Amino acid sequence: MSIPDYQKIMLPLLEFAADGKDHTLREAVERLGDKFKLTPEEKKEMLPSGGQARFDNRVHWSRSYLKQAGLVENPARGTFRITDEGRKVLAKKPGQIDIKLLMQFEKFIEFKNRTRVDHQVAVVANEAEGQKTPKELLEENHQKLRNELAVELLDTVKSASPAFFEHLVVELLVKMGYGGSRKEAGRVVGGSGDQGIDGIINEDRLGLDVIYLQAKRWANDVNDAEIRNFVGSLAGHKASRGVFITTSTFTKKAIEYVAKIPQKVILIDGDRLAQLMIEHGVGVSPVATYEVKKVDADYFSED
Repeated sequence: MSIPDYQKIMLPLLEFAADGKDHTLREAVERLGDKFKLTPEEKKEMLPSGGQARFDNRVHWSRSYLKQAGLVENPARGTFRITDEGRKVLAKKPGQIDIKLLMQFEKFIEFKNRTRVDHQVAVVANEAEGQKTPKELLEENHQKLRNELAVELLDTVKSASPAFFEHLVVELLVKMGYGGSRKEAGRVVGGSGDQGIDGIINEDRLGLDVIYLQAKRWANDVNDAEIRNFVGSLAGHKASRGVFITTSTFTKKAIEYVAKIPQKVILIDGDRLAQLMIEHGVGVSPVATYEVKKVDADYFSED
């Protein structure tokens, strides 16, 4: 069974609380996960940010909406229980509890009016369909924007000169934490007589070990022959570690080859290159920042 949307969780969640006891959200997640017969993989499926399990997030929003409608309450920090209004709803034996049903309660209408802003039509429509929680929508739209940026960024990298590309990959690895400062960490050595090596970067700030780089601003796939040549260059420098970066992709044979050799060679294709550039701020600049906050339950603890 696939992970249910947050509206399908509302009725089972209220039924779970029908015993009148105080429950934690973790208890609810575990019980409902079993009720919906979720697989271990479905229970562990994360939101795009990796910050929370998708099912946990949906149970959280279901509980939050039931609370805004007055069907459950928080008797103490970290717990919830059913209210008299919630019992009345269950007594009517509804087929489901969704946004449409919650809109019958004045408290929930007030909540929606407080949270509604301009240009939210698409989000409200999606909520009404019960597809995704607001946090899911935010994260997935952020991921969509990031993916679109990655495509544009890679196209821009492909249009740069080979010399600029070689400098770019050294800059990226420095931003990723290799070697300390740009001046002391790495240098570009590409050009005639480079012996198959385009750059050298210190693995640590003291330069106790170095990593050799090969950068290919190519449109065609990089095959195993190119990787073999690079590994041969590493051997010529008595090196055991290398990074091969391309704007294209690697063939299956190339990937299989690096898995078998004693040298540690990392392959970075165009898609991963663009994502790393975005993550470490190379060739991109921020346009806007949105900070998402939550209530700090510890702050309000009066123990």
